[in-house]
Amino acid sequence: MPETFDNWILSHESTLRFLMFAGVLFVMSSLETMWPRRERMRGRARRWFANIGVVVIASSLARVILPLFPVGAALWAEAQGYGAMNALAVPSAVAGFATIILLDLAIYAQHVVFHQVPVLWRLHRMHHTDVDLDATSGIRFHPVEIILSIAIKIALVIALGAPAWAVIVFEVMLNATSIFNHANLKLPLGLDRVLRLVIVTPDFHRVHHSVLMPETNSNYGFNLSVWDRVFGTYTPQPAGGHDGMTVGQDEFRGEIDQRLDKLLVQPFVGQRSAPNIHAKPPCENKQDSRP
Repeated sequence: MPETFDNWILSHESTLRFLMFAGVLFVMSSLETMWPRRERMRGRARRWFANIGVVVIASSLARVILPLFPVGAALWAEAQGYGAMNALAVPSAVAGFATIILLDLAIYAQHVVFHQVPVLWRLHRMHHTDVDLDATSGIRFHPVEIILSIAIKIALVIALGAPAWAVIVFEVMLNATSIFNHANLKLPLGLDRVLRLVIVTPDFHRVHHSVLMPETNSNYGFNLSVWDRVFGTYTPQPAGGHDGMTVGQDEFRGEIDQRLDKLLVQPFVGQRSAPNIHAKPPCENKQDSRP
């Protein structure tokens, strides 16, 4: 019998994850070198060592600390008959589509919460202290934040009764789009305008990394762009324009702040409180034009 799509995804999970991660990172790093959106403030070598080092440490710790990952949780829930979609016997294709949409919404909501709750903001703040955005910024998350995020995802996967193959597809998509939308890539205005109707583009997400907190409190999406429009957190363009805006956080702009060891201790230093989630974005003009 020919192998079904979901079985193929499950049997090629490791290869699919690696090829998508390495492939998208290579392609976006190459494209942003040829068509950069902004001039870099720092060289790549030290930033890349720190940014990639963080994700290596986070992945290693997660495998030691967590007893299972979202895909394993999905397989376990299916075997036990746990979760809404398992209980309702939802067809695989429908359950898979619903899983991808609902998990994306959950990631959006989680992102908002990590900005609103002070202790969680301290963890997430490390991601925002990168003074240059490029493809590696999309994997620069504190190990504790990554472990918490995985744990939240496990709980959601079990509650939903999500198909394991759909969890793999979602995680591969999320990883790829995070690398893409953090890239220092100059897309043609017309292409950006069309793409951001559906997905988060580099110009869309760059606003979220502005040093201005009302702009930091907007454009939370990583994959689908619809959630920011639906929940009123969409800022089309930064007030200072993409060339004039300042990226990062005021407290951590020094060269030493970008070292790997300093990134790991950032949540435990500094006095900044969580950004005001209710602050309105400064860009009141909703025209989607590129300054």
